[in-house]
Amino acid sequence: MLDYLDHLVLTATDAEATTYFYTQVLGMDLERFGNGHLAFRFGNQKINLHVRGNEFEPKAHLPVPGSLDLCFIADRPLDQVIRHLQNLPWPIIEGPVMRTGATGPIRSIYLRDPDLNLIEISERVA
Repeated sequence: MLDYLDHLVLTATDAEATTYFYTQVLGMDLERFGNGHLAFRFGNQKINLHVRGNEFEPKAHLPVPGSLDLCFIADRPLDQVIRHLQNLPWPIIEGPVMRTGATGPIRSIYLRDPDLNLIEISERVA
């Protein structure tokens, strides 16, 4: 019945800090759409941004900043991602560690965005 995830919505407290994290730290592209709405695009997916107290309808029943746990597959070796984060510097809170992803084994690191959402960045392992 379902094929893939098109987008998800992230509720944040600070649009500027969140935009910095998702564009500069994670390398996503900033997209503006509709009536001034923002999204972070990567590959064929995007993350729409809602700012707490200024969400647009329809929205989740109880949108709360800091409640997401997201895993992204990197487009480059994980060691390059780690060097990029160290150069910013942006703290890695765990990893690299082995995990199980949707399509098999992955090697992952964990960090937090400005609202303390847990962000996992991974590479597939053969």
